[in-house]
Amino acid sequence: MREDLLLPFPLVFFSFFHLGQASFTPGSWLNLGMQGYQVLENGVEVKAIGMQPVCTRIPGLSRGQARLCQLYQDHMSHVGRGARTGISECQHQFQYRRWNCSTVHDSSVFGPLLQIASPEAAFAHAIAASGVVHAVSRACRDGELSTCTCSRARRPMDLNTDWIWGGCGDNIEYGYKFAQEFVDVREKEKKHDKGSHEQGRVLMNLHNNEAGRRAVVKKTKVTCKCHGVSGSCSLITCWQQLASFREIGDYLKDKYDGATKVKVNRRGKLQVADPTFSIPTAYDLVYMDDPPDYCHKNDTIGAFGTEGRGCNRTSLGTDGCDILCCGRGYNTRQIYLEERCKCKFHWCCYVECKTCRRQVSIHTCK
Repeated sequence: MREDLLLPFPLVFFSFFHLGQASFTPGSWLNLGMQGYQVLENGVEVKAIGMQPVCTRIPGLSRGQARLCQLYQDHMSHVGRGARTGISECQHQFQYRRWNCSTVHDSSVFGPLLQIASPEAAFAHAIAASGVVHAVSRACRDGELSTCTCSRARRPMDLNTDWIWGGCGDNIEYGYKFAQEFVDVREKEKKHDKGSHEQGRVLMNLHNNEAGRRAVVKKTKVTCKCHGVSGSCSLITCWQQLASFREIGDYLKDKYDGATKVKVNRRGKLQVADPTFSIPTAYDLVYMDDPPDYCHKNDTIGAFGTEGRGCNRTSLGTDGCDILCCGRGYNTRQIYLEERCKCKFHWCCYVECKTCRRQVSIHTCK
């Protein structure tokens, strides 16, 4: 994917949030992904609350985000879809980790745990930002937004000259820019003192938001299709296409595993905490605080602990009982599963199966 997709381009966004600092709003914009909503002819409205505009009724939107929501109401269902996709991917990637990306039933979505500037917070910010890029880019291609259409990306230099460029591709350029405006404005509104930990956290979040957006750009690929009579492939059309979100999640999970610890210096910039480590690129994840103890339940930080979590007795990985249970041991119980078996096809035309029962051992952390 070309780097020029990351350069600024004209859009009708307003920079009202640069005129002054707004007060910080509790909660998270990811709450959009946790709501029941639908797109109606007269705009976006929330079913769970009634017929009230989403921009004024969903907790978690900052002042700047609420104003962008008012301007781009048809985008909000796709922002919510992107948030929901990001949360779901986070839970997939961390399903066998001590922190498994659990959500809570309030507008913070992940609870107080992500107030800690940990590697897990870094991943959560990145995967959420990438979800918005992915969803909005696809919505443009599908003609679901009023301010964008199919991609207008320039023809790749290395594309075969006989091939046609310009099929209806995913509009990553627009999705990237909208996600940048909508997600980052929340951080830009926060008040802080220069050189403080709070300023460092804002810079950390902005860096990881960008890493998430760049992950979508990096994984975007050129897709081509043959046209012609009887598969002759006399004509080939190509366009840019998003990678599957699982591929993006896998990529960001690798970045999480190699995340770099940073600190804020006196000039109000982030720098590597340990000078022996390499300086992270814009594609890498950064964090400021070491991870908390996820082994035990702690309501203060919002950790659920690993008691009762299922584990794999024979695995040496993070899903293994030794690691996931934090050395506390595990309980084992036997259950019986019923499943279809010994299936036979009968002419014509049905399949007949028997029901088999098998015993399975279930292991859970103490």
